[in-house]
Amino acid sequence: MSVKGNEKDIARASSVDEKHHYQGEPDGSSIIAGSEDVTEHELATLRHVADRLPYTAWLVVIVEFAERWTYYGTTNIYNNYIQFDLPKGSNNGSVPKADRGGNVVAGALGQRQQKSFALRTFNSFFVYITPFIGGILADTMWGRYKTIMIFSIVCLAGHIILVGSATPASLEHPQTALGLLVLSITIMGLGAGAIKANVSPMIAEQYTGKLRKETLPSGEVVIKSPAVTIQSMYLWFYAAINLGSCGAISASFLARDNGYWVAFLVPTCIFVAVPFVLLAGRKHYVVTPPRGSILLETFRVIGFALGPRWSINPFETIRAIKRPDFWDPARPSYYGEGRVPAKMTWDDEFVGEVGRTLNACTVFLFFPVFWLCYSQIDGNLGTVAAGMTLHGTPNDLIQNLNPISIIIMIPIFDRVIYPFLRSRGINFSPIKRIYAGFLVAGLAMVYASVLESYQNKLSPCRGGEFDKQPAACKINDKHFATPLNVWIVSGPYILVGMAEIFASITSLEYAFTKAPKRMKSVVMAFAQFQNAVASALNFALVAVNVEAKFVWLFASFAIASWIVGTIFFFTFRTLDKRESELNAIGQGERQGFQNETAEDTTGVHKV
Repeated sequence: MSVKGNEKDIARASSVDEKHHYQGEPDGSSIIAGSEDVTEHELATLRHVADRLPYTAWLVVIVEFAERWTYYGTTNIYNNYIQFDLPKGSNNGSVPKADRGGNVVAGALGQRQQKSFALRTFNSFFVYITPFIGGILADTMWGRYKTIMIFSIVCLAGHIILVGSATPASLEHPQTALGLLVLSITIMGLGAGAIKANVSPMIAEQYTGKLRKETLPSGEVVIKSPAVTIQSMYLWFYAAINLGSCGAISASFLARDNGYWVAFLVPTCIFVAVPFVLLAGRKHYVVTPPRGSILLETFRVIGFALGPRWSINPFETIRAIKRPDFWDPARPSYYGEGRVPAKMTWDDEFVGEVGRTLNACTVFLFFPVFWLCYSQIDGNLGTVAAGMTLHGTPNDLIQNLNPISIIIMIPIFDRVIYPFLRSRGINFSPIKRIYAGFLVAGLAMVYASVLESYQNKLSPCRGGEFDKQPAACKINDKHFATPLNVWIVSGPYILVGMAEIFASITSLEYAFTKAPKRMKSVVMAFAQFQNAVASALNFALVAVNVEAKFVWLFASFAIASWIVGTIFFFTFRTLDKRESELNAIGQGERQGFQNETAEDTTGVHKV
């Protein structure tokens, strides 16, 4: 979990089930390799706590906070901006002052629910495809620091275009404004995606501590565990993401009271701080240097292994891949001395790293269903809220309960729940945490389905000709709202927040710890790519993304989350017993690479 070469021993501290991997002397007096004189007996009996985080890690947290503020401060108000018309008497999307205490919602482009859903889904799809670009550039050419710096400028340019799209002059020509919006979404997606692939592994790289003992002021001797430290680090990193996303709270009020160009301008100004924060720690960041050939070598390893096993019958190919000797044709030792193909610039250890990494990454293939549940809080639940009694509350404000609940719950999980489970010897492993996330996400969808079913019974806009109207429907040219208070819709947002703590945060931790040092950005991009897959699935559901069908849509996602989550657990539960082995992927030095300097094999250096 640290970026040094002792993870196999370090990661063991986080798993009670793995003690048998470290048996040495019968009395437990063997020193754990790579630790600071920690014995196996001490590792097994002393309490494990998180170490102090370096200040460079907190600088990365600030970068993520500012970037997420600008992302959510814009995307969280896309639904109203795209879906609803300009309010009467408004030229910038704001609600006239006389109407702000009622149920009138802000709007601008008037494209209705399905087009709004399609554009927001495209935004989610694109922003989770582009991490591959940033990951590849960082791992092969620029390094994470330079990649983040360059794409922060790209992202800033997209924000400026977005502000221009929402000015009163642009909104006089809705199609022009819509075109500028799509352009800005594309540019910002490129920048945000590239940053996303690199900032997550970069924060964990800042911690380089070793497994060691420390005596607390109370006299208790504890183990400072890098494994627990990384887990804690990602909890606080995710807290920064959600604290930044609370910027959307101000965006909702700014759009309602001052118009959309002002609402988009504020996060743009905040984003200007990102390059300066990056520069502030330039000489102190711990980074992994890029190595140009590693991605190509990875594909070549897969090609060498797959070549002899390939069959026109896909079932034969799958059976061959599952064979224990599948990777042998990619190992130099398979050919014997003097017969190694010229293209093999790697050693046997690297083949093992590729194989174990790909096996671990299959964990992420189940996540699209989880992100389908999450995507419902991004807009569809906002549409549900638009049909309730608002009492002057912007309907797109409610979704900020998701990040707020995460910010409140993360310290509780980090300081109370997880330490309590560890103190009781309960191994709440990554696989179990992810499974819990699927279950809670399904529960959130059940809540949403039941709520929408009740909402339909109270609304005259359900049934017959009214089904074609937007959520904020009008009866006799007046906005109609059901008597349900808009804050009732908060339940799914809070439950999804808890699900994210279990599943999403753990996926960040899993992506970092299961990847070779020089491929962490690409593996992180693969983990985040599952969001794009979920968005692609959402594209296929555009036809049913109308409020009249929300009840069954939410219920279907609930059932899918529970079923897929259960399949996930029974498929990967054995990985818990291999946690330390998987965490050791790519942490030692490799031999046999061409043109690799001594500095390269250390894995880290100062910028």
